[in-house]
Amino acid sequence: MTRHSYYFKIGAWVVAFIIIAASLLFTNRLAEKLTLEQHRKMEIWAEAMRQFIDTTEETEQSNFLWKIIEENDNIPVLIADQTDQIVTARNFVDAPRDNAEAYYAKELKRLKELREPIEINLDDNQKQYIYYDNSNLLKQLSYYPYIQLSIIGIFLIGVLMVLATIKNAEQNRVWVGLSKETAHQLGTPISSLLAWIEILKSSYPNDSMINDMGNDINRLKTIAERFSKIGSKTECELANINATLRQSVNYMQKRSSKMVTYTITESEPNIQTELCVPLFEWVIENLCKNAIDAMDGKGKIHIDLNSDKRQHVIIDITDSGKGIDKREFKTIFKPGYTTKQRGWGLGLSLVKRIIEEYHHGKIFVKQSAPNKGTTFRIVLSQKK
Repeated sequence: MTRHSYYFKIGAWVVAFIIIAASLLFTNRLAEKLTLEQHRKMEIWAEAMRQFIDTTEETEQSNFLWKIIEENDNIPVLIADQTDQIVTARNFVDAPRDNAEAYYAKELKRLKELREPIEINLDDNQKQYIYYDNSNLLKQLSYYPYIQLSIIGIFLIGVLMVLATIKNAEQNRVWVGLSKETAHQLGTPISSLLAWIEILKSSYPNDSMINDMGNDINRLKTIAERFSKIGSKTECELANINATLRQSVNYMQKRSSKMVTYTITESEPNIQTELCVPLFEWVIENLCKNAIDAMDGKGKIHIDLNSDKRQHVIIDITDSGKGIDKREFKTIFKPGYTTKQRGWGLGLSLVKRIIEEYHHGKIFVKQSAPNKGTTFRIVLSQKK
């Protein structure tokens, strides 16, 4: 992570914390004020109700009291007597038409737990009690902090995604720059060596070692071509994957110890799929080299090639090495991961990129266990 992205991440967390703290403080204060105002309003409403009940004649005062009572159109209210019998109810929008008594009895029990009622003293030592719920506005305000936290959470996720994109973009630029520079640096000496090989062939036409040298130089040319394709728009062409696999295995077999045994099984002799052959060969060679390292230069590598009914080409590469811990199945494909004392840990990361970005396929650890070997699976689309 660069210093710029590090400070950007810290700044995002600080901003998020300030927003959360300020929002919660403001919301709590506002809720407290609204709760106090609602309680005062209900006290006025309760007094108006008491005076209205005591008024026996229709007067200007009674009309005013009734107006106060009617203006409460958003606070749910239950009035009950001393025996918890419901006298009246207002503003319960969810009240059912049928079995309303059971509904209000349940609401009365809930409101008793919510807050103390307002008491109305009537004549003949009779009392009624006003139970009220929070208004719709106050209820909405109680949900507001959660909405804010959700928005801030989305904001933080967005920030993390931006940081991940920046990091990936930086890694991609490093990949592409390193690959292009490597291909460029190899190009000139390879061209010179090819020219010298032609001179040597003309001078010593029967020397087989010169042909072997030419093959190795052509191999260097192929490697340089692979590096030049990284970061470029690579066109895949229809190819026989059976032949490509055998060619890669033959190359590795000639350069491996005799204590490493290679075997290939094929479900069909001519499986066609779109490949960038130089890059795909690089994948197979990398996987085989990793397998040899895992086996300490001695063991078996088996490659199973088949296709399924969904037109997928499936390649399983199995070794008899020391295996991989299940917790590292995904970690091994990250740049920098390595179990060797020397190495940059770029091999499997490059393999994953070639398969997923250039061939639109998948690669993953199918199965592995310590000291029991590992199977990598590659899945590609088949072309009939």
